Amino acid sequence: MFMLDTEAALLDAFRPKDRKSVEISRDLKFPLFVRDYVAWVHPSGGHVYLVFAVPQGAPTGITFETTGGAGTTVPQMCDWCHSAGVGTVALLTAIVTAKKRAGVHVCADLSCREKLEDDANRAGRSVLPAMAKLVERMGRFASDVLGIDLSGARR
Repeated sequence: MFMLDTEAALLDAFRPKDRKSVEISRDLKFPLFVRDYVAWVHPSGGHVYLVFAVPQGAPTGITFETTGGAGTTVPQMCDWCHSAGVGTVALLTAIVTAKKRAGVHVCADLSCREKLEDDANRAGRSVLPAMAKLVERMGRFASDVLGIDLSGARR
């Protein structure tokens, strides 16, 4: 769990090259207490924003681009929460360098939390282990693929 007390603190979670494209949702109220992650979709649908923190890590933001297309008619599985569906999973891409982008197939609106909570409730078990694995996968993508320092030291 972490807290973002102002919009400036939220923007500081993103890499400098991503900050210019971040449009903070009017639904976010500060101070913002975040249990595991917060995500929102740009009103135009062109971007999806994610802010999370791994254990002992700093809040980390990722700006994803999406084509906002209608999606496929073939069921796909989210790489992060492992939920499957038709038209609910999309390729979200993020900037690695000026000439390189990386993508991940995830829930198009990053609604993984709701899906994991629903699965846990139906099975009568705690959602906490699944949420920990979800945040771990987010962190692995950020650090291993995008090269983001999760400690926040080099932002």
